[in-house]
This record gives sequence, C-alpha cells and structure tokens, in this order.
Amino acid sequence: MTKQPPDFELNRPGAVIAAIPAVLGFVPEKSLVLISIDDNELGSVMRVDLSEVLADHVGQLAEVASAASPEAAIVVIVDADGAGCPMCNEQFRDLCATLTDELSQHDIDLWAAHVVDRVAAGGRWHCVDGCGAGGVIDDPSASPVALAAVLDGRRLYARRADLQSVIAVDERAPTAALARLIGEHAALRDAAHRADPAACVRGDVEDALAAAARVGEGQQLSGAELAGLACALGDVEFRDTMFALAVGRSAGEAESLWALLSRSLPTPWRVEALVLVAFSAYVRGDGPLAGVSLEAALRCQPEHRMAGMLDAALQSGLRPERIRELAVTGYRLAERLGVRLPPRRAFGRRAV
Repeated sequence: MTKQPPDFELNRPGAVIAAIPAVLGFVPEKSLVLISIDDNELGSVMRVDLSEVLADHVGQLAEVASAASPEAAIVVIVDADGAGCPMCNEQFRDLCATLTDELSQHDIDLWAAHVVDRVAAGGRWHCVDGCGAGGVIDDPSASPVALAAVLDGRRLYARRADLQSVIAVDERAPTAALARLIGEHAALRDAAHRADPAACVRGDVEDALAAAARVGEGQQLSGAELAGLACALGDVEFRDTMFALAVGRSAGEAESLWALLSRSLPTPWRVEALVLVAFSAYVRGDGPLAGVSLEAALRCQPEHRMAGMLDAALQSGLRPERIRELAVTGYRLAERLGVRLPPRRAFGRRAV
C-alpha cells in the first residue's frame, strides 16, 4: 500500500495520474491502471495491457483488487491513439461500466475513470463518461510521491521493459555450457553435503557473501562461481539463510548478486535467484521490481511455493515490514550454522 506524502492531493486527477509512474516504477503506455483507495490514501496500483479481450478479464482484475479490501478505486486508461477518438472513448466507457459492476460485487466503489494520452508533463486527461472535466497532467518527476520514492532509494524507469531488463535473461550468457558446469558442481556438492551438511551450507553462505561483495565492486564472476552458487540455491536452508541479507547492511550488494544470477543462470536454477530478488525488493518497498521478478519466477515454475506466497502477499497489499519478519529466520539459521551475517539495518517509512 502506498502512503502518499502529506502534500499529495488525491482529489486532483492531474496529480493522481502524475503519481502513477512512481508507484508502478515505470511510465505506463497503452494500459489500464486500477488504483485502489483506502482511508483516502493510495492503495495498491495494478496495470494491465489494453487489448481487445480485456473486457473479458476485468472480473479477475476486480478480484485481485479486492484482496486488500479497499473502499474505492480510480481507473486511468493510458492510450495516446485512443484519447481523442470518439469510437475509442465509447469502448472505454463500456469497459469501465463492466469494471464498475465487477468492483461493486466486492463492495468497491469506482470513484472516477479517466483517459489520458500520455503520463508525462503536459499530457492531457478527460473523464471517460463525457462529463466535460479534463485538464493537464502534473509533471510526474515533480510528484510528491516520486520525490518520496527517490529519497527512499528507488529507481524509476522510463518503460516497463527497462524494469524487466534488471532480471531478464542475458542472451549472450553461455547457458548450455553453464548448465553442464552446474551438473558437475552438483555432484561434488551432493557428496560434500552428505559428509557434513552444516559445513557445506556454511561454505555456500560464505561464498555467497564474498561473491556479493565482488559484484558490488563491479567485478565479474567466473563460470565456476556461478555454477557453485546455482547449486547452493537449490538448498532450502541456504536460500532461507539468504533471506536475511535483504535486511542487512549489504542488502544492495546481495540484491545485485541475485539480479546477476537471474540474468545468467538457466532454468530451473534461475527461479531461486528471481525469488531472492523479489524478496529483497519487497522488503525495501520496491513493489514493481518484486512484481516483475515474481512474474518471471512463476512463469518458469508456476507451483513454486515461496514465489506463490510472496506474490499473494504483494497482490493483497501486505506491507513490507510484515515480509521482513521472514528474514529473522535467516539470522537464526546463520547462527546455527556458525556464520556471521552483516548486521541488520534500520528501515524508515517506505513510499511503496
């Protein structure tokens, strides 16, 4: 749920629309954006592509929106081509009427529906129902919500594709050769784990900490290091220990490592790296990165338990501070393994 700054004006469409990129993490195009409202504050913000079959799926969108039990919602349709098209506006009205009915079944009132040509300074909006209201959009980069997000350490992207590129598979990565190397390392790790499980996982944790520090310094990892980390990611005890890094003082280095592994590793090892990226992003309040990471993980492995749990929490608007509680388990596991993790860092109020 998004706690807006005190100077944010929810009753001004130009300001609400300008805040969308800061909440989504990118500037939407050709999209329907559903903003939930609870206690006169922005809640979860969902985006779907505009398409000819969207009207058939608004019931699912309303159901997802209802997970956090908001009192109301606002719809923003972003379409540079359709904003000035009378026929398109008629289609938009029909779409919003259907969405209104679906939301009402979950006791959610649709407060307003707007069409905008572009979410940028100087973009223009008007109401879907032809009420005559309209105006100019505020500068998204100067939005109080955007400023709060930047101060909170979040990066804003010009396009959704730029956000997805953080965890997108590197087409230049030698995945076939790396998969063979992972297989060789797996056999060695299995033998080491059978001989002394605690020592094996402890070594994996120490290797991960060293690799994160190197990645944070801009250094490259060798194929052997990538393969070793991939094998470790398949160990639940190792993965659960790594959750602690998301709340530690080297969280940025760790997240960079998980993102690198997400881009470099072949499936199925990539999935665990994606889950760690998602967890790290979630606990620091970066819902957009968490969302695209979980989407990619569940696309690769739909039944992944942790990915499904985090996705459900994100969709329901569960606050990051609640998710951070999972990191406590990581510190307990590290203590049991006899390995020292970076100390926990303080978290302030997040703008996501």
